[in-house]
Amino acid sequence: MPSIATVYLVGAGPGHPGLLTLRAVECLQNADLVLYDRLVSPLLLEHAPASAEKTCVAELAPHHDERIVPIHDAMIAAARAGRRVVRLKGGDPYVFGRGAEEAEILLEAGIPFEIVPGITAALGAAAYAGISLTHRAHTSAVAFVTGHENPHKPDSVLDWSALARFPGTLVIYMGMSRLDRIVPSLLAEGKDPQTPAAVVHCATLGTQRTLVAPLSDLPRRAREEGLSAPALIIIGPVVSLRNELAWFERRPLFGKRVLITRPRQQAGDMIHRLVDLGAVPFVLLAVEIREPADWTPVDQAIQSLRQYDWLVFTSANGVQAFLGRLEHQGLDLRALGNLRLAAIGPKTAEALRAYHLQPDLVPARYQSEDLAAALTTQIKPGQRVLLARADRGRDVLRERLAAICTVEQIAVYAQVDTLEPDEEVMNALRRGEIEFVTLTSSNIARSLLTWFDATCRRRVETGEIKLVTISSVTSDEVRKLGFAVAAEAAQATVDGVIEALIGLV
Repeated sequence: MPSIATVYLVGAGPGHPGLLTLRAVECLQNADLVLYDRLVSPLLLEHAPASAEKTCVAELAPHHDERIVPIHDAMIAAARAGRRVVRLKGGDPYVFGRGAEEAEILLEAGIPFEIVPGITAALGAAAYAGISLTHRAHTSAVAFVTGHENPHKPDSVLDWSALARFPGTLVIYMGMSRLDRIVPSLLAEGKDPQTPAAVVHCATLGTQRTLVAPLSDLPRRAREEGLSAPALIIIGPVVSLRNELAWFERRPLFGKRVLITRPRQQAGDMIHRLVDLGAVPFVLLAVEIREPADWTPVDQAIQSLRQYDWLVFTSANGVQAFLGRLEHQGLDLRALGNLRLAAIGPKTAEALRAYHLQPDLVPARYQSEDLAAALTTQIKPGQRVLLARADRGRDVLRERLAAICTVEQIAVYAQVDTLEPDEEVMNALRRGEIEFVTLTSSNIARSLLTWFDATCRRRVETGEIKLVTISSVTSDEVRKLGFAVAAEAAQATVDGVIEALIGLV
């Protein structure tokens, strides 16, 4: 019988994936089951093993109160089966997160547990809205209040008179549905109607919206702006600091909706970069990286590595696939012997360095033509070159090198068109809600744009959707398909694409 495993009640923070604690990451990395709240960022689930079961608690029952028991049962059953459970909760488990209730249930069931604190929503919302909850010139106290009390209580247990007189900042959680009752209650107890107040919606995300108004006007203004949950209400003189301290909403891509179409293995880094710049990323995987249908040519080349003088990589995927196969064959880096290594660009070079291999050549520009030109100055007549690449793509590099040396080309990974249109993303494109589409290869451009319907085409023609490419080669493919390119990266890298995006804003 398996020993009982620990349940980790983990705070996921206020929304931004970078605001997760190191301990939370450690717990996720070792999880067998992750039970996560509906508002938890999907990016946080990347920290969990691919083999881990990941379940949104909203799937357990349609209404919040109905899913409490199923959550408890799922945690207890998994722990008793020896599975490590992470209960991933928005904000902090012990700040209006019902974490104590779940801990009590686990205690009664004899299940060991650990509480992993998270950044509570008040701290995240205030910081990202440019509001300091305390300030020597304004206030030395802050109170966290729930605007959503236990519905089974006949009367409010909150002392509105005391809260109205509280000499500090009030932060009200879960109060948007009761804003028309909360504000009059404070005013009736003597709170100054001109007290600065704010509503922060979707705090720490690119969809964040911040409304500032005198307290007496806050309910009306919130209705006019269409603000709803999830949001926090902040009341106090410190709200006036926002004009000086707001920083997140000034990020270069704040609120911009960007479609990412990179393969799953490569999308993560770009998503995180865009999130940090304030963007709202959408993901539509147009190409998938898979193993080649036949490893025989690769295995034969690996067994004959001593015959080659150069080993050339045209992508980080190629590096990982080739060296992974080398290890699969029971070999290590010594098998590369005196081979000289070439990488098409900095990401490919970085992938080599991750294996403690230093590339001998990286061209100044990161396209096949430039790599070929650089290699022709280094390769001596009669030398042999092994080109490790994808199973499809331009043949420029092999053709140009073949003029001066012997080239063998092997497909170390396959690129497969796997566009599975997500209905939400498709509709956002059709409605013009996605402003930018990034295209980081000719294959991706072809896979995505041949799918575009008449509505999406019209959005591109009118400039409502702007296509941003990684290189002139990708731009040429886009134009062949009948679309205009809004911007092209100066350097064929993800950083180059992001710089091109910023230049359009």
